[in-house]
Amino acid sequence: MDENIVRAARLIEKADSLLITAGAGMGVDSGLPDFRGQKGFWRAYPALSKARIRFENIASPLSFDEDPKLAWGFYGHRLKLYRATQPHDGFRVLLDLSSQMPGGAFVFTSNVDGHFQKAGFQDDRICEAHGSIHYLQCMSGCADDIWTAQDFEPVVDEERSHLLNVPPHCSRCGGLARPNILMFSDWGWLDSRERAQRRALCDWLARVESPVIMEIGAGTAIPTVRMFGHALNAPLIRINPREAQTMRPCDIALSVGAKEALLGIEAELRQRRA
Repeated sequence: MDENIVRAARLIEKADSLLITAGAGMGVDSGLPDFRGQKGFWRAYPALSKARIRFENIASPLSFDEDPKLAWGFYGHRLKLYRATQPHDGFRVLLDLSSQMPGGAFVFTSNVDGHFQKAGFQDDRICEAHGSIHYLQCMSGCADDIWTAQDFEPVVDEERSHLLNVPPHCSRCGGLARPNILMFSDWGWLDSRERAQRRALCDWLARVESPVIMEIGAGTAIPTVRMFGHALNAPLIRINPREAQTMRPCDIALSVGAKEALLGIEAELRQRRA
């Protein structure tokens, strides 16, 4: 572990920019659930466990058609949780590292929690591959509008996972609104916001010369983040307590959580600069 921290610090010292690719494991040290496996999801949502409702069933546009109060009970609880939770100290480490690099940093994440923005990363340096819970769209698809969820304050009965107040609605047609998140079996997700973010990321990648990829908490069950990093010709530091294996000799595996690894890298860099 110590030797790999030293190797990671060397890679960062040689880089002119930092590409952060992050999955659900990035938020675990902040106290967020990562829904690892069905049992993990049901531990986080016991009401859905009692009803034997699986993650892929509730995290689907069909759930909004069948039971809007239940669907918004689940997503409303998540929205409240993400708003109330503070990003852990590892986010600060990443900000500090990127501030010392000529090209700065760009974030590519499958997380919908908005915690990179909350931690201080610029919105125009973040690509949210699966959308964001902090934005809404019309369920019926009456228009291509995406709007902020900042005025929606969900009131949730957590024992039943039901929304108690009025769910958000589309201002155009008056129909039900849903989160602007890519769900399971989702053919109606409006991806214009994500496409604009991805174009900005591609422009940034074309400008930097020697980026290092810091992949954090990205698993293989939903491999969006891993696949993106693997497609790039750049050295990779993989931080994952359970799936840290790498394939290329130039890549580095750190088999610990995000916060521990990032604080360890920060300490090593400080020692090298002393």
